[in-house]
Amino acid sequence: MRNGLKRALVGAAIAALAMNASAAHAATATATAKARILQQLTLTNTSDLDFATVVSGTTASTVVVSTAGARTCGSGLTCIGTPGAAGFNLVGTSGALVGISGPSTATLTSGANNMTVGLTYSNTTVTLGTTNSFSVGGTLNVGANQAAGNYTGTFTVTADYQ
Repeated sequence: MRNGLKRALVGAAIAALAMNASAAHAATATATAKARILQQLTLTNTSDLDFATVVSGTTASTVVVSTAGARTCGSGLTCIGTPGAAGFNLVGTSGALVGISGPSTATLTSGANNMTVGLTYSNTTVTLGTTNSFSVGGTLNVGANQAAGNYTGTFTVTADYQ
């Protein structure tokens, strides 16, 4: 029985050493949990894209309103009135970067008639606190002998934190 007891003690000792060996090689590390909370973005339209009054000609042409609001009247067209770029204002967390996106074109309609506007954005990103506004200009494609009417259309601009 002595041999049996010795074997049991040796087995228990080996098992104890095996369990202690894995604990001796254990390692730990600590991580930090973080969160940055940003104020909800508010995007407000402050002015509309306005080509003002255009008298069409016998050939197709364009009217351009820059993002600064300056107008260039194409060949064969007569432009009257005060144009303006669409203006937008952002409110959010100061110092945060905001991406600006929207369609590249819009359609203006008057009854069954339409014209296409190519849209131009003054900024594709804005750092809040430095710049909180941006504008949208465009190029209006006026057809030859474009039908008279009050043409309107809309486009949607999106602002997202980056």
